[in-house]
Amino acid sequence: MSSRVNDTRPSWASRTTFEGLGVESGEESEEEVLGSPSPAPDSGSESATKPSKSAIKKAKEQARLQRKVAARAASKARATSQSPALLPSPDARESSEEAPEIASRSAAEPIAAPTRNAVAARPVPEHLPELVADKPAKPANGDAGTVHEEVSPPEETVFVSSDKAEPSTVSEPPSGSPAPVPDPNLSPPAAETKRREEPPASESKPANGNASQQQENTQDGEKAKKRQSILTRTLWTFIMIGGFLTLLLMGHAYMILLVMLCQTLVYREVTSLFSLKRKDSDEGRGRDPWSKTLNWYFFVITNYFLYGESIIYYFKHVVFADAQFTMFATNHRMISFSLYTLGFVGFVMSLKRGYLKQQFGLFCWVHMTLMMIVVSSHFIVDNILEGMIWFWVPASLVICNDVFAYIWGMTLGRTPLIKLSPKKTVEGFVGAFFSTVVFGVVWATYFMRFNYMICPVHDLGVSAFETIRCDPNPVFVWREWVIPTPARALLSTATGHEFATIAYAPYQFHVFVLACFASLVAPFGGFFASGFKRAFNIKDFGHSIPGHGGMTDRMDCQFLMGVFTYVYYSSLIRQHHVSIGSILQMIVSGLTPEQQLELMADLKRYLEGQGIAVNI
Repeated sequence: MSSRVNDTRPSWASRTTFEGLGVESGEESEEEVLGSPSPAPDSGSESATKPSKSAIKKAKEQARLQRKVAARAASKARATSQSPALLPSPDARESSEEAPEIASRSAAEPIAAPTRNAVAARPVPEHLPELVADKPAKPANGDAGTVHEEVSPPEETVFVSSDKAEPSTVSEPPSGSPAPVPDPNLSPPAAETKRREEPPASESKPANGNASQQQENTQDGEKAKKRQSILTRTLWTFIMIGGFLTLLLMGHAYMILLVMLCQTLVYREVTSLFSLKRKDSDEGRGRDPWSKTLNWYFFVITNYFLYGESIIYYFKHVVFADAQFTMFATNHRMISFSLYTLGFVGFVMSLKRGYLKQQFGLFCWVHMTLMMIVVSSHFIVDNILEGMIWFWVPASLVICNDVFAYIWGMTLGRTPLIKLSPKKTVEGFVGAFFSTVVFGVVWATYFMRFNYMICPVHDLGVSAFETIRCDPNPVFVWREWVIPTPARALLSTATGHEFATIAYAPYQFHVFVLACFASLVAPFGGFFASGFKRAFNIKDFGHSIPGHGGMTDRMDCQFLMGVFTYVYYSSLIRQHHVSIGSILQMIVSGLTPEQQLELMADLKRYLEGQGIAVNI
């Protein structure tokens, strides 16, 4: 009976390891099969040609090598420091080193298949390993989760020896030599089968211990990093609060400088998201040289126009009383437009092929940023000039709402509010609304008692430690509300005291509206910023504030709140009455010098008629 050759590999070797051995599959071509000498079996007997001495010697050497592989498997499995699931088995690694040598030796001559009479006549040597042939054994690494390709069991070859009478089976090595025909009636011992199928428990314990220890170390590192982040965030929170209160007490000019600093940082963080880079590296490498220059040029021109308008409006009595400032005031808008036109011409002159689409995108990006950040900051500055309370209270309401939303969300939050901010919850949103309304009314009622907070700016050099006098806006004046008779009787019965009137200030109702906006609408400025960051796949806009990210991350809601406060105040609260500055502006800009002198003579004559001496 001729020997058969199967394209199989040992069950203890993975596909990757076996294919990496560089050994031929053992399949013989048709010419090799026809040309190889094959013993012809007798027609009336099951006997075949007896194996030669070289074949027996080769089988012994092969068995010795495989036993050596099995002996080293356990020790190498203990020494490995990597996960067993990611490495080939020790047997496979050992086989990859020795299999080429075995293949080269066994390819020289084929092994003839032994007969059953030879099996009965001669025993198998004791040192031959016994491998399972009826089903594939598990890999030595013990990885039950690794999926191996299902292969047919290798054929077994029975060898004979004069030492012992018990037969043994040897699996076909991964070589190109033909294998003898196995005896199907022979099976390996149960102990050897158990040893092959179940790896020692001691091999998996070190790996599990290392994995658990690494997991504990990772968790400890994450906890330490989180504690450090909380400490840094808390420290810089108190630093920002302390610095803000210090500038608040120092005066209006310092608060204006703070707003200008914040808007500059925000503008830099937002415009840096849009950069000009060429995809074509052949010409014009790097960035467009005009990109940053034009960014900051338009920023400066816009601030010049907006802050110039504020100075002219709030300080007429200073600007129109000086001839030099008068020239600036009367031509301010024309100068601003001329400077903007110069920037526009410079932008057109800087256009280059290969940059056109990005440059026009940058132009639109810059103007959108100017509108949303610089114009909003200008309105915040106007709120400061109208009275510090119109800046301080709205900003406090936004901060209060953010803090209470975090507290209520951590304690009761279960329902997600919006997909852009997964940490925001409905419970935190609703709880922060009621908390902000109560806090806002109490907070505003306390600060409306101070003239420093409610008086419009007349002199930028004053501070909180100086005495300031002004005619307060009527919304800050206390009034009495007469309680209706039925409600008065009910309150008297419930409390045992007589209530006829309740004191209130109209400003409290205005603060209620501001608190509602800060709780229901201003958070969407934060959601807008979250969507912005998701669009650019960034966590924070920058690192201007350690532990808090960039300035944009802290000012996203403040800009929206500041614009609403300005519009609300200028529409419903501001008093439109004649002032010295407005009259002086009309005189300077509407009368000729001769008419101005005539007006002064008439005014002097009027004052002297009232008994007031005028030395002009």
